[in-house]
Amino acid sequence: MFLGVGGKNSSSMSSAATPRPLHLPLSITGPNKMAGDWSCVFSLAVCVASLLGANAEIKLTIPVGRIFTYELMRETFQNDFEPLTKLYGRLYGDPITFKCNLQNFPDLPEWLRFTQRHQYDNGFLYGSPTSPGKNVIEIYATNKRSYEVVRHILVIKVVAEKMLPYQAEFFIKLREIEKVLPSSVQDEIRQDLQKLWDTEALEIVNISNALDRGGRVPLPLAGHFEGVYVKVGSEQYFSNCLLMVLRPQHQKQCRAGAKVKAPGGCNFCSIPSNCISWCKTELFDLTKQEPSPPPPTVGPGILESGGEFDPLESPPSVDFFPDYIVTVIVPLIIAIVLCLLLAYIMFGRREGVQKRNARTNQIQLYHHQTIHGNTDELRNMAGSRRVPPPLSTLPMFNSRTGDESPPLQSDSPSIPLIMAQYDPHSDTLPRK
Repeated sequence: MFLGVGGKNSSSMSSAATPRPLHLPLSITGPNKMAGDWSCVFSLAVCVASLLGANAEIKLTIPVGRIFTYELMRETFQNDFEPLTKLYGRLYGDPITFKCNLQNFPDLPEWLRFTQRHQYDNGFLYGSPTSPGKNVIEIYATNKRSYEVVRHILVIKVVAEKMLPYQAEFFIKLREIEKVLPSSVQDEIRQDLQKLWDTEALEIVNISNALDRGGRVPLPLAGHFEGVYVKVGSEQYFSNCLLMVLRPQHQKQCRAGAKVKAPGGCNFCSIPSNCISWCKTELFDLTKQEPSPPPPTVGPGILESGGEFDPLESPPSVDFFPDYIVTVIVPLIIAIVLCLLLAYIMFGRREGVQKRNARTNQIQLYHHQTIHGNTDELRNMAGSRRVPPPLSTLPMFNSRTGDESPPLQSDSPSIPLIMAQYDPHSDTLPRK
């Protein structure tokens, strides 16, 4: 079975072929005995179906170079978690998270991607295979309410098929990857691109998120989207509208950063959110591409016989004296010269006191010496006086009476170290 776009059909296949876990009631009580009998029969049927379908797998076949999408429906896994909900009238909308990986490997194949925006959204497996082969994908669904886990097996068989010779990649700015992967949205985009390409034989080759191509994360505001790249291919050559992308005038406008609109008569987007960006449109003609060079021939891994082993001679001796002179001697000589120059400037070029006095006017020199002598005389006279020091220099005194207070001899932390005496005529002291 070839699957270009997997949607609800592939998901319904998952619910039909995948085993469901067994949930048996411990006791069935009620006024109606017939209802209890039907419950037992239903439980046994679920048990038999689980045992018979324990090794069931979902098998899909897709060609190389075609888009593959598989939608993981939350309703399908919700029924696996609660197989008896319809019988007892309990319906849950539990948050479910999916984890997909290649069997016996921690990650998915290189060409396959998985996305799930929120726990209450469906998940999508999508990608475009590049080489034939068989891929066994393990899908684990975790119920965030009850923490139950359900395991599904998806077998993807990729078969070889001829690549479409003419391909074009378009950038849709107002879309996100989860909104483009459903089959209905892909059909809408394909119909618009068929009118642009002027052919009905058009297939989607690949769909990729702009964030995976180096795009920036948009602001969490309305009207800001991540963007999606859609690549399509056909057996028919490009239309005139697509060939306008290769014109020098169009490329010059795009390099200038101008907002390029669709050429006249080439605007075929029926939905505004599906309109493409013309400056990010690229055309690929696979018929003109040069084939890749063949890989190198792998030998047996044994060296050919070439006689006895002849080791290389020891390297010649190297004289490091010139390097020593350049790195050590030369900087040392420069440092010595600088020290000598600095010593001559500091000591050899000093004026000296005697030379300075000889050049100074005698009247100015006598005035300067008189000032120094008077200063020394005043200092000697001040040192020989027997006058008590000013009261302001004492540690404790009364600013009004000039009486000294004895120091307090107390170790109590509540009594201050300096206390002014009470003076009823002072404005600066506290009054009772």
